[in-house]
Amino acid sequence: MQIEKIILGCKSGDERSQRELVNQYSGLLFTLCRRYAKDINDAKDILQDGFIEIFKSIKSYDPAKGGLENWMKQIVARTAIRRYRKMYMVRETYDKKVDPYMRYESSIIDKMEIEKLLEIIMTLPFKYRQIFNLYVFEEYSHKEISEMLGINESSSRSRLSRARQMLLEKIKYLYPGFKISNINF
Repeated sequence: MQIEKIILGCKSGDERSQRELVNQYSGLLFTLCRRYAKDINDAKDILQDGFIEIFKSIKSYDPAKGGLENWMKQIVARTAIRRYRKMYMVRETYDKKVDPYMRYESSIIDKMEIEKLLEIIMTLPFKYRQIFNLYVFEEYSHKEISEMLGINESSSRSRLSRARQMLLEKIKYLYPGFKISNINF
């Protein structure tokens, strides 16, 4: 079934079209969910909630404003953030010890398998992993992140920098032979 037909079917509430959309995009969106979730079951819950939101909002989807894949990724990312805010939100303060402008060498990242890198990222505490994912993978600005999460931009920068520091420490431990001075991620 062509994607245009699937979208039209979803807009009219056709279950077959909805199933087809889930079949075509669940793998991609599940990967995104894993980056935000504390475990696989949490990722499955986020994916399910994300598809519910997608089907509720599909009538407002306009292909002229952007691709379906990006539109759905935004909905799922926001679903994960709402879930986090409901379940785990704690008031955070700015960490003044962190250098938000720290740069990292890319040679290690180039040599790592993406699955191993995702495993290392998953070990970050959620509040740092969330900012890292939004900034690095989803390419949101600190201003956008601060608005989504209800935090200060400085907190977003601080958490990103701290996430990078934690990742650097984990990578140094796992790959002691690499020279690590500037990893850029």
